[in-house]
Amino acid sequence: QVQLVESGGGSVQAGGSLRLSCAASGVTHNGYSMGWLRQGREGVASLDSDGTTRYADSVKGRFTISKDNAKNIVFLQMNSLQPEDTATYYCAANPPGCTVFGGYCRGPKFRGQGTQVTVSS
Repeated sequence: QVQLVESGGGSVQAGGSLRLSCAASGVTHNGYSMGWLRQGREGVASLDSDGTTRYADSVKGRFTISKDNAKNIVFLQMNSLQPEDTATYYCAANPPGCTVFGGYCRGPKFRGQGTQVTVSS
């Protein structure tokens, strides 16, 4: 059974930082791509099983996706946060063929429940 549990959201002022965590179980094999969406539909960052990372243009240079393979935790380090980053962020696991940025998914996709990030000016 796949479970994705996010944590680390909160409220910060513009220019601040947050680190989101996603405890993942059940998707450690089979080439799944891990990633983050916001508002449930906008791809933010992805980390493929081969280590390839991708970022939305709006977050390049500010956000970093990484993974602790031993603990099966995916992180999203968010720096220089801006009010437009305010959203609910969802951890995502996508099967081979697709990422949070799209593609042809060759299997089921999974999402966590989301964690709220609020950035005030």
